[in-house]
Amino acid sequence: MTYAITQTCCNDATCVAVCPVNCIHPTPEERAFGSTEMLHIDPRACIDCGACADACPVDAIFPVDALSAGQREYADINAAYYEGEEPPSAGDEVDGPNFHVWGEPVFERSLPSDFGPLRVAVVGTGPAGMYAAQDLLLHTAAEVTLIDRLPVAGGLVRYGVAPDHPATKKVGDTFSRFHSHPRVRMHLGIEVGRDVTAEELSAHHDAVIYAVGASTDKRLGVPGEDGPGCVSATSFVAWYNAHPEAVAQGVDLSAERVVVVGNGNVALDVARILVADPDALAGTDIAAHALEALRASRVREVVVLGRRGPEDAAYTRSELLALKHLPGVELVVDDHDPRTGASIDAAAGADDRAGVLRGLPRVRTDAASPARGERRIVLRFHSEVVEMRGEGGGVRSVRVTDGSGGGGGGTADLGAGLLLRAIGYRGLPVPGLPFDEASGTVPHEGGRVAGLPGSYVVGWIKRGPSGGIGANRTCAAETVGTLLADAVAGTLPAPTGDAKAFRRLARRRNRRVVDARGLAAIDRAERDRGRLDGRPRVKLATVDELVATARSGRLLRLGR
Repeated sequence: MTYAITQTCCNDATCVAVCPVNCIHPTPEERAFGSTEMLHIDPRACIDCGACADACPVDAIFPVDALSAGQREYADINAAYYEGEEPPSAGDEVDGPNFHVWGEPVFERSLPSDFGPLRVAVVGTGPAGMYAAQDLLLHTAAEVTLIDRLPVAGGLVRYGVAPDHPATKKVGDTFSRFHSHPRVRMHLGIEVGRDVTAEELSAHHDAVIYAVGASTDKRLGVPGEDGPGCVSATSFVAWYNAHPEAVAQGVDLSAERVVVVGNGNVALDVARILVADPDALAGTDIAAHALEALRASRVREVVVLGRRGPEDAAYTRSELLALKHLPGVELVVDDHDPRTGASIDAAAGADDRAGVLRGLPRVRTDAASPARGERRIVLRFHSEVVEMRGEGGGVRSVRVTDGSGGGGGGTADLGAGLLLRAIGYRGLPVPGLPFDEASGTVPHEGGRVAGLPGSYVVGWIKRGPSGGIGANRTCAAETVGTLLADAVAGTLPAPTGDAKAFRRLARRRNRRVVDARGLAAIDRAERDRGRLDGRPRVKLATVDELVATARSGRLLRLGR
């Protein structure tokens, strides 16, 4: 029996480090690392020790014979990665049990013996920021100040991961253990540019790492986009994840058809949530207001538009495979353009995105709303939005390009009451830092902000909106490595204020700052509320609720 890596793989390579026979690839040292959708276990070399499964932060690794019906394809996906390679041979190792040759050991954090502790601020508590903090705390004696503009930690893990992906959210447990670390000071609810300046942050720390992500979305640039029936997927995801800035917006789910523009994992996430069984979602941490709206929803069909063909889709095979096994939901392909069927028929198989679609029903999406019946997701390729049409300020139809008959120059109108654009994210400028408008990132060299000694970036604000949660681990390692090299070289500016001075400054500027004890109080309250409803947690959905809970819990601990 061997193990296999499945859908929720986060790609952070924690499993690679613990494998005793080096059978998980690509490793961070290999060129393919970061370019594959997931890591793969070589079934010919796996010795069934289970070390990788124990170490996996998102519960993505299982014995092959324990895979559920919806996961069995992953045994083939893991094995297919190694097809064409020479099988491993025990003869490659001398006097040892390993089936693969090990390279020379690498010590990435080699610091002088007299290297003193640094005081580093990390702005952003999502995966990028927490991987950087983890690296500093585990490999150096650094003191870390965690800062976030929201009064609760988590970032993308809390507000970006779909609620029906609880295993993926478990990576947050890995990060949360550092929230109460003795060398961590937490200031939540502090925004750089509003409460403190970048210059003030630098004046109180040896270095500052900005992990602020890419918080806005790209636009379609078509008529009707500014109407109330067009919503960014960013806002929709924030809404169903109880983001404090999205609660009051609401989403109109009164139409039977929704059009989602985009072919990435986010597009599949929002499509899946729109047609999922609310009773199944009731066991997750989805926002209470979103669950109520989905129970009353009339949505029966979601049409997912992609500009290019199925072979060029940006979503991962894992997310697409999950759609094929969504209970009570039919997954179909719109064959309005003959190129779509041709790509699917010519695909190599399950190791090809187009090949995953083989065997799915092929339909034609017409202008009328879908007939009532089984809910379905329609994948429509080679199609772009031309215009949104409506009356009274709402969307009634979406005009799209139509390649029926192979002409490629026509258009079609799809009746729809809501359009969600999921065509990518974009970073916003950080006050006090340089910014590249073209890429939506901060210019840097190995994470070092150009022209600002002591300032660094990590995550999407550094490399653009690419890569999932695990990609931030290697990204953070590069940035922290650059920071430490600068420290050893003596090029970091000396701070003029200490940790206590910064704490006084932060609280003087914002009286509602949440610290680690306040965050723990929020966590307890949400879990307690969840237990009453049979859910993992019920999130506090407004800034006022979060701050009040943090304060009341802190005062209770202090005996006041």
